[in-house]
Amino acid sequence: MTVRVLLADDQELVRAGLTMIVEARDDLAVVGQAADGLAAVELAGRVRPDVILMDVRMPRLDGIEATRRLVAAGNPARVIILTTFDLDEPVFAALRAGASGFLLKDTRPADLAEAIRVVARGEALLAPTVTRRLLDRFAGQLPGPSVPPTGLDSLTSREVEVLVLVARAMSNAEIADRLYLSRATVKTHLSAILTKLGLRDRVQAAVLAYEVGLVRPGSPG
Repeated sequence: MTVRVLLADDQELVRAGLTMIVEARDDLAVVGQAADGLAAVELAGRVRPDVILMDVRMPRLDGIEATRRLVAAGNPARVIILTTFDLDEPVFAALRAGASGFLLKDTRPADLAEAIRVVARGEALLAPTVTRRLLDRFAGQLPGPSVPPTGLDSLTSREVEVLVLVARAMSNAEIADRLYLSRATVKTHLSAILTKLGLRDRVQAAVLAYEVGLVRPGSPG
């Protein structure tokens, strides 16, 4: 199955380069390009991409707000944030808004293509160590959600344990070892957590765990 990709970047040269990388893969295809966030949201509603490569800083509407609007509208597209600087504050804000991960703009073409495939499969594009560094650095700098998350009290004690370990940047295999569970069971618990809390992936789950105080920045793993 071909993964449909939308490119959103205000620099035409960047879009041209990304197009070349994507179109060089038989299983990937560019289905649209946008030069600003507003156009990206509108175009995503029409062409229904699987993955959007979204620049953070764009005119009219930045990548953070564009991501937030896409998620609020129920658009199923997965968003990969493109950024020039590692651990930039807007990256964290974009993850809170619903992005599935981020990539630096100097990422190798082969890695970019694989990242698109990973996100298209519904997985989060962040190594656990990067997730932890992002959360530890920025979790205390941004206000919590304006509305308390619904469903938190519906989690079982085991699901809360899993959520805490996800926020502590543990992989499913590490969580399984820590809790003496099978990896399949951990995956089932994580799926239940995401469903109950209305989250898209483990990145949003980790962010929420920090926001509600289940995990504190700098807490041991």
